[in-house]
Amino acid sequence: MANHKSSIKRIRSNDAKRLLNRYQAKSTRTVLKKLRGEKDKKTAEALLPKLASMLDKLAKKNIIHKNKASNLKSKAAVFVAKLG
Repeated sequence: MANHKSSIKRIRSNDAKRLLNRYQAKSTRTVLKKLRGEKDKKTAEALLPKLASMLDKLAKKNIIHKNKASNLKSKAAVFVAKLG
């Protein structure tokens, strides 16, 4: 256990940030999974901007790497384009 007041506060702060980061990352993965399971092109096209925005936010906050976000957005766009 930490002894310094500042380190105790840092541990609390890190826990709160970790929970928020996990929530946002999991929400993004859920939207991605929903998009990949989509059969209707109109619905998938509506989900794509939302997913791109979520991935950009995760990359901006360094929750995921910017290249990973870019790759996921690209693959999602290709998937939506191939839907008939």
